[in-house]
Amino acid sequence: MQQRGLMVATDLDRTMIYTRAAFGDADPDTMCVEEYEGRPLSYMTVTAAERLKALAETAAVVPATTRTIAQFQRIRLPGGPWPYAVTSNGGSILRNGLPDRRWRSALDARVRAECATLVEVRAELRARVDESFALRLREADDLFCYLVVDQQRLPRDFLADLDAWCRPRGWSASQQGRKIYAMPAPVSKSRAVLEVRRRMLDTGELHPASRLLAAGDGSLDADMLRAADTAIRPRHGELEQRNWQHPGVAVTAAAGIEASDEILDFFLAARAYG
Repeated sequence: MQQRGLMVATDLDRTMIYTRAAFGDADPDTMCVEEYEGRPLSYMTVTAAERLKALAETAAVVPATTRTIAQFQRIRLPGGPWPYAVTSNGGSILRNGLPDRRWRSALDARVRAECATLVEVRAELRARVDESFALRLREADDLFCYLVVDQQRLPRDFLADLDAWCRPRGWSASQQGRKIYAMPAPVSKSRAVLEVRRRMLDTGELHPASRLLAAGDGSLDADMLRAADTAIRPRHGELEQRNWQHPGVAVTAAAGIEASDEILDFFLAARAYG
């Protein structure tokens, strides 16, 4: 077993992979990494794909996404298969592609003890929307819910008002592109990523002095970026819109799909310098 000196936890959508709408002004050479209903959906630059493969050869790369297990499994990410992955915003830990039932059972118990129910939150969200801006309301992994919206028609104070309702009930609301998420507080990428790190240290897959790096673009990534020894975010997304800054978190020069090239350069440089 190769002991790794670096663990890299990275968000996927609009950090590593991009739909055509999220490319920005760039038009680089790309490769499709996800199809949906028989059509190409998500892409990486060829450069980023090559760099991710190189990174995975010596670093422990852990995809960390808000996607459900099924949505994550649609992606053919270069450098895989992944011994560990975090899905459902930390709701699930996958070990060799299989969900860890003990992790999820313990998380469910904590959510029941500390938070309003998903049924209650979904009912409140449904009561707040109408067809003028709300396109779809979905549950994810029986854990949280999200609303797909028309961003041009979304009422200006909708997100802030929803978040203010959620907070006293142990939830929070955030926006990532066209999706508005309602998420129970115990469900976080950082908790799941740190659990994966603990397990890899226990098994000797990580060196005791190994460092944790992270990347992400949205509010749901902020806790993971703060938990890392050093991190990077792209110059786009929800954190950029908020001008979110934190010590030890770098920001790419590029926005759009070319930001992924910079993020992987950042990771590879950290690997090179130990």
